[in-house]
Amino acid sequence: MRLKNIRTFFNKELEGLYPQTEIDTFFFFLIEEYLGFQRIDLTMKPGFEITKEKKELFHEAIIRLKNEEPIQYILGYTEFYGLPFKVNTNTLIPRPETEELVEWILSEADKDSNVTILDIGTGTGCIPITLAEYLPEATVSAIDVSEEALKIANKNATLNNVSVDFIKKDILKTDELKEYDIIVSNPPYVRNLEKIEIKNNVLENEPHLALFVEDDNPLIFYNKIADLAKKSLTKKGLLFFEINQYLGKETVDMLKEKGFKNIELRKDLFGNDRMIKASL
Repeated sequence: MRLKNIRTFFNKELEGLYPQTEIDTFFFFLIEEYLGFQRIDLTMKPGFEITKEKKELFHEAIIRLKNEEPIQYILGYTEFYGLPFKVNTNTLIPRPETEELVEWILSEADKDSNVTILDIGTGTGCIPITLAEYLPEATVSAIDVSEEALKIANKNATLNNVSVDFIKKDILKTDELKEYDIIVSNPPYVRNLEKIEIKNNVLENEPHLALFVEDDNPLIFYNKIADLAKKSLTKKGLLFFEINQYLGKETVDMLKEKGFKNIELRKDLFGNDRMIKASL
């Protein structure tokens, strides 16, 4: 089968399931991964013969896409803040909103000092690894309750040639932390009542442990982390959160009640309340 034919077949099989622009993007990702081709090669090499082995890879990808599996899991990797990250079903797929949180932290941190940073609920390790990459003098640590997620995070640190101290720990059962200049967390914050807003490709594939909290206690992780931060942040230390867009006011009020100052709530690129910075 030729390249132009596999593309026609790919489009036909996914037509109606995804917007055409998304189908095109999927195909571009797959030809790069499976063939080492760029988009221009679709025009320059339409008659390129696809081997039986490669054809089977495309067919398998189509089946998985029909089942609404994220393209990142099919490829086994994604990009975050310009860096490559391995992903699997034990980790959330890093989001653009989290890149904005990282950008905020980088703008506040002193790039030339040995700042100490802790990321809580690290998943793929995208936050601490990116911070370690762009703050080379920093000492960066990260916590997660999932051993499988930490395996991926460690692989990602090696992949990006940075040093991060990954620690297996249940933050809800933690009584104290070491001293840090910056504590950041993107913890589970989606309430069960909000599941109806979640697309199937997320709901049916990404780890619920890293996504959902009970409706009657949606700030459980924020409360715990804020309490720990009060005891472990340095004098000029900063706390950063990625938050539930519907609970911005509640999260700010909680931090005020605990004595945090200079609380700033920011919107993401979609105009949703998404991140908070606070200090003591």
